[in-house]
Amino acid sequence: MTIERARVPLSRWQQAAVAMGSAVGALVNPRRADLIAALGETTGKPAFEMVLERMKKSPEGRAILLDRPRVVSEQVGHAWDLPENTFGAAYARFMGSRNFSPDDRPPVRFMETDELAYVATRAREVHDLWHTLFGLPTNLIGESALKVIEFEQMYLPMCMLSVIGGTVRFNEKQRSMFLKHYLPWAVRAGRQCTDLMCIYYERHFSEDLEQVRRKWGIIPAPQHPK
Repeated sequence: MTIERARVPLSRWQQAAVAMGSAVGALVNPRRADLIAALGETTGKPAFEMVLERMKKSPEGRAILLDRPRVVSEQVGHAWDLPENTFGAAYARFMGSRNFSPDDRPPVRFMETDELAYVATRAREVHDLWHTLFGLPTNLIGESALKVIEFEQMYLPMCMLSVIGGTVRFNEKQRSMFLKHYLPWAVRAGRQCTDLMCIYYERHFSEDLEQVRRKWGIIPAPQHPK
């Protein structure tokens, strides 16, 4: 399905209703990716507009907007054939070890323009690339830490709501570990690195993982304390 065909126009009242319903549903069942996606779209328009303007001012960002690459199997499948030390191979290992598919992301439905819909799609599809770059697991702590980074990068309200929802579900040990080690790291990592939405990741798949981390100011996640 194309981005254009997936879109559903909503009035302001409808947007508010979808946002509220999605927020309640996501808190009840945080595994509902479709509800989290709908919440991000209906509350994130100003944030996505700011990201769009930043992309237009960046050479790589403009190239992304012109080419509109997609992080889907058809376009990134070659990553599985790259040398072990490369960024692309690290992404392939991350996906393969979890039996993830690049094609599993829900489509963007509630953005007003095709341009904003693409920006929202791009933000959704590079999520696993960010997991790879920062070395974050996909458990509750790892996802919550990445949402902090995403908030620092894009200021999406949904990211902060997800962090709050995640910390409610932590047990005492997880909450202590997150607040002591992962939260301060994620704030610093999200602020220190380059503008992650202005990177044409597909053009860097064949580069050494550690080199691209240094080039983009990526601070890998802290190791689990003993």
